[in-house]
Amino acid sequence: MDKRKLSNMLLILTALIWGSAFVAQSIGMEYIGPFTFGAVRSILGGVTLLPVIFFRKKKSQANKGKAEPDEKKEKNEQRKTLLAGGICCGICLTIGSMAQQIGLQYTTAGKGGFITALYILIVPLLGLAFGRKAGKKVWCGVILAVVGMYFLCVKDGFSISKGDWIILAGSFAFAGHILVIDYFSPKVDGVCLSCLQFFICGMICAIPMLVSEQPTVNAVLVSWRPIVYAGVLSSGVGYTLQIIAQKNTDPTVASLLMSLESVFAVLAGWVILGERLSVREFVGCVLVFSAVILAQLPERKAVSSGNRTVSE
Repeated sequence: MDKRKLSNMLLILTALIWGSAFVAQSIGMEYIGPFTFGAVRSILGGVTLLPVIFFRKKKSQANKGKAEPDEKKEKNEQRKTLLAGGICCGICLTIGSMAQQIGLQYTTAGKGGFITALYILIVPLLGLAFGRKAGKKVWCGVILAVVGMYFLCVKDGFSISKGDWIILAGSFAFAGHILVIDYFSPKVDGVCLSCLQFFICGMICAIPMLVSEQPTVNAVLVSWRPIVYAGVLSSGVGYTLQIIAQKNTDPTVASLLMSLESVFAVLAGWVILGERLSVREFVGCVLVFSAVILAQLPERKAVSSGNRTVSE
């Protein structure tokens, strides 16, 4: 299996993890505020990756031995790049996740899910600003996925509210997160980048948490199960898989694959919770799956797009 196919499979696995984590997020929010949940889960996600980084570093040092002066200089440059990437990723992740959480207080979950999923359209549009072009099949897949998300998420008509605008801002942040990862992931260690972004996100969320929510230790302990699930699996595993997988795939295709999160969330409710899947939701799922398949079909010629070649 080539690297691109493996990366795409990892992104689908990421979407599956995120989709199933919706239940944990919903339960956790019954006891604590959005900033508390975001801060604790993010810091837990970072802590989860520390042993992995430690043992990988120890193994690497044992294999390489003593570092040369040139290698030390290169490592210092990598640390600077890692720090810049971690800060950028952490800021985008914080804005996206918190805007989504706050916006959901003023709008429906269905509309919120659809607007969040618009990052699949925002990513290629922002990519154009940086000279990155997507092929025709990928664009068709993006449009098909947007229509599928509408059928899947929006059930009672569509009107713009205060919460919708807030969530839309979060969608731009998620799109920026994907593009920032696309830029930094080939340059640094993916696990370290993921770990650093969590600590940055946790520290940023901790400020409004302490100011406006003032959580108690008991409230956090009561919701420990959803926090652990969201922190370890959704954050620690899911976002790390995203960073590692994006090294070998186009950001627009990556956004399409990760949009399956909403589909898996609906399917999980159907299979696990026994929730009924309406005809409209079924059509939405089929359209999004079709979009993902279309975007990955072999192309006839290659088009240069800056640092990468995107099939067309």
